[in-house]
Amino acid sequence: MNDLAATVPAAGLSGKRAYKLPRNLGRRLGRSDRSQLAIWFWELDRVLLAMILMLIAIGLIAVQAASPATARRLSTATETLSPLYFFYRQLGWVIVSLGFMFVVSMLPKREARRLAIIMACVFFVLLALVPILGNTVNGSKRWIGYGIGIQPSEFLKPAYAVTMGWIISLRVKDPSLPVLKLSMAITACIAFLLMRQPDLGQTIMFIGIWFTLMLLAGLPMQVVGLGVGAGAVGMTLAYFFYPVATQRINGWLFGAGEYDHVMFAHKTLTGGGLIGTGPGLGVHKFNLPEAHTDYIFSVIGEEFGLLACAAIALVYFAIIVRICMRLLDERDLFTILAVTGLTAQLGGQAFINIAVNLQLFPSKGMTLPFISYGGSSMIALGIGAGLLLSLTRRNPFEDRSLLGSDWKN
Repeated sequence: MNDLAATVPAAGLSGKRAYKLPRNLGRRLGRSDRSQLAIWFWELDRVLLAMILMLIAIGLIAVQAASPATARRLSTATETLSPLYFFYRQLGWVIVSLGFMFVVSMLPKREARRLAIIMACVFFVLLALVPILGNTVNGSKRWIGYGIGIQPSEFLKPAYAVTMGWIISLRVKDPSLPVLKLSMAITACIAFLLMRQPDLGQTIMFIGIWFTLMLLAGLPMQVVGLGVGAGAVGMTLAYFFYPVATQRINGWLFGAGEYDHVMFAHKTLTGGGLIGTGPGLGVHKFNLPEAHTDYIFSVIGEEFGLLACAAIALVYFAIIVRICMRLLDERDLFTILAVTGLTAQLGGQAFINIAVNLQLFPSKGMTLPFISYGGSSMIALGIGAGLLLSLTRRNPFEDRSLLGSDWKN
């Protein structure tokens, strides 16, 4: 055997795939270590995992900074919340989320897809039941359950992205399938249910994920033009006939007194300058309505500075670039579409939240992924990250140049 490497055909593939085994394989994995944990570790994109864990760590620091402001706002004459009340709760959600993320990331691609489809069905049903069983919070009915409620739309997002990727990929096997009509019908039903809550921000997210996947799948330019036009008409109608949209857009354009959340967020964001006031020394955050969720990016800006905000934005950008690099030589259409959908969800949600805090968009009620406080949001993001890590797993000793390019396989 050559001292540098040996090429071993993959079992059952008649030599179509070849695995290059470095001479130090025994030292890297252990000659007898063929456990699922070892396979998972070496197939995992550890750079992507590290960046996700970095965002989660930043989120804990940010929630600790924002918790006193929200605790003071929600305290009553009969109950005073601890200044770190939301930090301790978030710490618990993070632990649960990490557990889901690591378990889901260990699933084979087929099992990950199956999990996403089952989740999509279950949480679509729960989303339909929100008007009947849901609780009203801040004027919106989005949660089911008492005490510890769940927000079905948060869990539906990653499942929807993967399921849509699977549905659209079926077109390759059978071009006669009405993929466009089916995906449009599912998305329209979800949008209708979300607008009843009302939740304009999540509606935009689902439509954005669908539109991204259809563009990648080769949507005709005529349909793209119609989609853009329909979106513009929809936003115009929402402004005139949808009170929540009217209030938020007016507050963004003209200012709306106590409801001008975006103005408060912008003042908080810029209140600390480049390097911030220091941990716990922010004062503008006490004027924010949702300092620990929608406007946590502004709290980071006040206490840690605009440079810290820029660094966080760069981490999100680096995650997107890393995923795109991972997909460059991917040959499976389902994987490309599903991972793109999950990336569109993560990147789009981060972009909208940051844009709102920068006063570029009206308030959307959109959290900052992995950083904002929230049980449903954090656990759903953990599952989504697990799906992303599972679908991007790759044998590190596989020679990708020998793979075929047939998406039907």
